[in-house]
Amino acid sequence: MSTQAIDAHTIDTISYPYIFEKNVSVPLKNGSFIRCNVYRPKTSVPDAKHPVLATYGPYGKDVHYSHFNPPSYAEVNPDHKTEHSAWETPTPSYWTQHGYAVVRADETGTGQSPGFLDTLSTATIDAFYELIEWASEQTWSNGKVGLLGISYFGATQWQVAARRPKGLAAIVPWEGFSDFYRDACRHGGILSNGLDTIWKRQVGPNQYGLAGRAARNRGDDTIEGSLSADELAKNRASSEDGPQKHRFRDSDRFASVNFNLEDIQVPLLSVANWGGILLHLRGNVQGYIHAGSELKYLRFIVGRHDLPFYYAEEVEIQRSFLDAFLLGQDRVGWSKKGAVPPVDLILRKGNVGFNDPKAESQFLRRKENEWPIARTQYTPMFLHPDGDLSWEKTTDLAPRKVEYQAFGDVNDGPAFVSFTSAPFDSEKEITGHIVVQLNVSVSRRRWQSTNPTDIDLFLSLRHLSSTGDEVFYTGTAGDPAPVTKGFLRVSLRKTNPQHPHHRPWLPHRDYYSTDVLPVIPNEVYTVDVELWPTNVVVQQGERLVLDIGASELPGSGIFQHNDPSDRPESVFQGNNHVHFGPNYDNFISLPIIPNST
Repeated sequence: MSTQAIDAHTIDTISYPYIFEKNVSVPLKNGSFIRCNVYRPKTSVPDAKHPVLATYGPYGKDVHYSHFNPPSYAEVNPDHKTEHSAWETPTPSYWTQHGYAVVRADETGTGQSPGFLDTLSTATIDAFYELIEWASEQTWSNGKVGLLGISYFGATQWQVAARRPKGLAAIVPWEGFSDFYRDACRHGGILSNGLDTIWKRQVGPNQYGLAGRAARNRGDDTIEGSLSADELAKNRASSEDGPQKHRFRDSDRFASVNFNLEDIQVPLLSVANWGGILLHLRGNVQGYIHAGSELKYLRFIVGRHDLPFYYAEEVEIQRSFLDAFLLGQDRVGWSKKGAVPPVDLILRKGNVGFNDPKAESQFLRRKENEWPIARTQYTPMFLHPDGDLSWEKTTDLAPRKVEYQAFGDVNDGPAFVSFTSAPFDSEKEITGHIVVQLNVSVSRRRWQSTNPTDIDLFLSLRHLSSTGDEVFYTGTAGDPAPVTKGFLRVSLRKTNPQHPHHRPWLPHRDYYSTDVLPVIPNEVYTVDVELWPTNVVVQQGERLVLDIGASELPGSGIFQHNDPSDRPESVFQGNNHVHFGPNYDNFISLPIIPNST
């Protein structure tokens, strides 16, 4: 089948309250092309020019939201239920009504854009870069392009903004990770299956040339015709060639998409969800901290991954920000440094339930002038071998250790250990970055024929109400989630204190292949485990629980860490220990904010 562009470009000026151009071909400098849909305002002004919102991704420019995720679409804000609504992208009817043109493009190798399908690759950013410049040069464009979208459509914004394409004026990465390795693929060096699951559910069914897409409500069939199974396989990267195979940041797959957040100069509004503790949250915070933009803002939200983007109040935030930089209409003060506090928190206080937007609307907001908050008091709570979590160190100096099992069965002992605080005697707000220091070892089990040679640490911080019930928060897919989580592969424990991003409250790890350190049975290793940034207000009488396990703990949803090729029993099976004694302090450093609300 030829991939020479067939002119399938159509223009509809009648059917909708905006001009709809379908299958517009955008030439690329590598000799190929991508196709996009363009939605433009209808206006009586001849040759009117509009700011542009551009999205580029693999989920299908023609796949309707209601077909892509029917349960989600059923709950989305009714104002954004339209004929051209699409998953995780701006709604054309709303934005054209407010003077914007919307460009929605199929990524290379998906939908109606031919080529090799390799998501989140160098080709992704190269084509996105050229799409932005193309949009800025069109006769209907005012030359200014903004980026707005969730998840995939947020993550790519960081990378392409660092390339500084002509016309790019502002970005709004909404729940979009900024570090492909640390945020998305390998948590603490441990492979996360989440992106592979998303690829199979959401990307694979939209591959360019896949037959029967229209019959399955996955957009239109490919304009140039279908590809054979062999051709499809040759035209896509497999998961085995990605993060599963490439274990370190200096491997080709990760090094090829490495970039400097400091290179980002455009105004940005990074929107982070406290519940996104397994994909986006960390990257939204890190992106804000390290971006080179003079005008940058960090907004926190709660709720499911899919719905808040379309809430009326959140859409107004998006529009006021973009209007300031794409239309020159600054109603809030975004364009005046210092006029708007750069950090907008939402405070998780009270057991309101989870996956309940109305209940979560009770959470209060507060503005801050920096992140992390300058008045933070990093305060340790110490782990005790009896399972207590206390503000005081243990007075028992006898060497002791608590044990849990990796890849054991019910008869081998517990798969995790828990440390629980006494009821808090006063309210405390915890907002910011958490580090847990542990002293760990692994030993061979009785009659085990091989020695374990590594340890995977899975940590979870949970919140108990005054009645002892666990307080759950809304996870990515509406699932019950703990306060936060953290991970570390002990062979990748090496930190780099000389790196400019290294902080006491956030140890920096390079995760290079040259950083691998041995893990020898019965040798004790002191490690600092990063937990993802968080917020929780612990009220008087409530408690915190820190769980430490050798494998997945509850609250991970689809973001599992159980790939047998990454976590073989021959490497990890054994008795895991946390050591206590005069030489071993184990504690969780909590970012306490004085004068909490």
